[in-house]
Amino acid sequence: MSRIRWNCEDALSETERVGMISVEGSDWEMSGKQEQGEQLIMGSDRAHLNKVKVAEFHKRIKEAFEVFDHESNNTVDVREIGTIVRSLGCCPSEGELHDLLAEVEEEEPTGYIRYEKFLPVMTKVLLEERYRPIPDDVLLQAFETLDSAKRGFLTKDELVKYMTEEGEPFSQEEMEEMLSAAVDPESNLIHYKDYVTTMVVDDN
Repeated sequence: MSRIRWNCEDALSETERVGMISVEGSDWEMSGKQEQGEQLIMGSDRAHLNKVKVAEFHKRIKEAFEVFDHESNNTVDVREIGTIVRSLGCCPSEGELHDLLAEVEEEEPTGYIRYEKFLPVMTKVLLEERYRPIPDDVLLQAFETLDSAKRGFLTKDELVKYMTEEGEPFSQEEMEEMLSAAVDPESNLIHYKDYVTTMVVDDN
């Protein structure tokens, strides 16, 4: 009798163990499916956000391009590309801008850039966050280094000298664009702290 009872108890414990394994396996399977589902949802969300971002970039690029499309024929003068790119919050060097132009120009340059060639290249630039502006604290420190007398300003001639003779020189177009934003019309000086603050506000 005791042997039979032991066998029954043993069988019951085996059944319980099998049941436990079955339940644990089911839980693991459900957990795996749930994780896969969450990954699919997250992937779907990322894809949706990416589409929204691309649509926003396309709108901004089109608006910036149209400002310089004076003939309304989906082309702009190649000389305007640097201004368009900077208006979109990018600050490429002359070398980087030259590389960008090589991507959007025709095989036989015409002097004009077509919108359909510019759009995908510029969209990729914005998605990859290339040519980002120099951080404001780094820019301010650079101005303070140039201002050896610690006056809090630079003269127009000083700035032109530094920007065109030191490091990678600014082009005439870049220099004129910078001066138009940096020079105080009343004092004809560059109060660089105000200029850096203005740049940060504009970027935001």
